[in-house]
Amino acid sequence: MVQARHPMLFAEDHPFVERVRVLCMRYPEAVEAIAHGRVTFRAGKRQFAIAGVAHDDEPAVEFIPEPDERQALLERDDVFVPPYEGVYGWLALRLTADAGDWALLEELLDTSFRQVALVRQRRALDADPVVDARG
Repeated sequence: MVQARHPMLFAEDHPFVERVRVLCMRYPEAVEAIAHGRVTFRAGKRQFAIAGVAHDDEPAVEFIPEPDERQALLERDDVFVPPYEGVYGWLALRLTADAGDWALLEELLDTSFRQVALVRQRRALDADPVVDARG
C-alpha cells in the first residue's frame, strides 16, 4: 500500500518556520520532525508545537494551552481551534514571519513544552538561564 504524501504548506526553509524553529529548538532535547506535511517540534516523542495548521495556508502555530487559560485565549481574534488536533485540546495562534504576537507565542510554547516534557527535560529547562530569560 502506498501512502499519500501530504503537501508541505510551509517548507522547512520558509521564514515563518525558521522563526518558529528558533523558539522551539532552544528547549532541552527538542526535536524537529516532519509529520503530515508540517514541521513539528517535540519533547522526546511528544509534540508540543506544529508550524502551520492542516489544510490552511495562513501561518499559525499549534500549541497545547493550559486548560484554565483556554477560554481566555479563545476570546482573542488571533487564536482558534484547529482541525484534527483541536479535539485533543490544542489551539492555534495566527501570525506571520514579521507580524503577530510573537511574545505571546513564546509563553504558549513554554506552557506547551512543559505539558508534554519528561521530568528531566523540565528540570533542564528550569536550570537553563538562556531559555528561561525570555522577553
